[in-house]
Amino acid sequence: MAAKRNSAASAVLSPRALNRATLARQLLLRRTAMSAKDAVEHLAGLQAQNTKPPYYQLCARLEGFDPAELAGLMESREVVRMVTMRSTIHTHTAADALTLRPLVQAARDRELNTFRKGLVGVDRDRLRSVAREFVEERPRTPKEIREALLAEWPDADPQSLGVAARCLLPLVQVTPRGVWGRSGQVALTTAEHWLGAPSQPAPAPDATVLRYLGAFGPASVRDMQAWAGLTRLREVFERLRPQLVTFRDENGVELFDLPDAPRPDEDTPAPPRFLPEFDNVLLGHADRTRVIPPQYHGRNGNGNQAYGTVLVDGFLAAVWRPGDGAAPGSGAAALTVQPLGGLGRAERDAVTEEAVRMLSTMTPTAGGTDGYDIRFATFIDFGQ
Repeated sequence: MAAKRNSAASAVLSPRALNRATLARQLLLRRTAMSAKDAVEHLAGLQAQNTKPPYYQLCARLEGFDPAELAGLMESREVVRMVTMRSTIHTHTAADALTLRPLVQAARDRELNTFRKGLVGVDRDRLRSVAREFVEERPRTPKEIREALLAEWPDADPQSLGVAARCLLPLVQVTPRGVWGRSGQVALTTAEHWLGAPSQPAPAPDATVLRYLGAFGPASVRDMQAWAGLTRLREVFERLRPQLVTFRDENGVELFDLPDAPRPDEDTPAPPRFLPEFDNVLLGHADRTRVIPPQYHGRNGNGNQAYGTVLVDGFLAAVWRPGDGAAPGSGAAALTVQPLGGLGRAERDAVTEEAVRMLSTMTPTAGGTDGYDIRFATFIDFGQ
């Protein structure tokens, strides 16, 4: 085994090889029959700044996915929406909510320190206690939380007080927020109160590093740190090195991986996939060239606005959005694809087929009697 690892250590993985390995881990090379809950766990959470993207992420990854399955998990509290990695909202299983959130607490503490000027004279332990009692009495909106804390500390900055509550407590967004087909304003309570279980002590990061490699590898220390929003993970990777294999990318960066994780041949076919804004595979690495070609860097978003994206041959090739309506009187639902470069006829046909598959899953009644109207248009920066 040692000889195998030493041999792998000198191997260089091309961007296509990294792409195919990442797509396989992300369940994007071929759809799987995995349950929605198991997929959320395998992926260590789903990026969820907005309410619909987790559903579209699973539509791209799971065979026979029904949005009602994830919605049911939300309503039964088997999965929740909360701030974890990179200070962004993710959909996690209940078990991960109680462990991953403590793991990234150090990052939340660093974030809170950037608001210290607005918190002069505020006792953080007392703020944590006051906020916990307030949101556990019943779920509260962010505005209600700010106002309640401002009543205690009238000289403090309201925004900083709200950030402090979010950083000091594991707050979850309660349903119906995040349930497919329903709407609701953001209302927050603690994960412990919502799930009826205590948070766990912050775990050692070793197991999370292994999970990350299983879902995003092969990856560098910097990749993992960018995904988690954590620092100083080099010593963890060094501790785990005897259990791992190592490679290099074309720039000489060392990449770690699980010995038995899938690393398909770089010529393995990769069917088109429609992804929502902020999909995991686009944000899971510091070096994103394994999915985003250098010439398209920054083209999948404009500032804080991100677009739905289309992978062709495994790489970002287009953005998409719901259409402005099909031809008058057609009764069809529309979707517009805007290629970032040239797409051949066969590629457009494959993209159209995948678009119809996505729409038939996510909006099965919207196609009416005339099906779906898939359009191709010149790329325009929607954020302008």
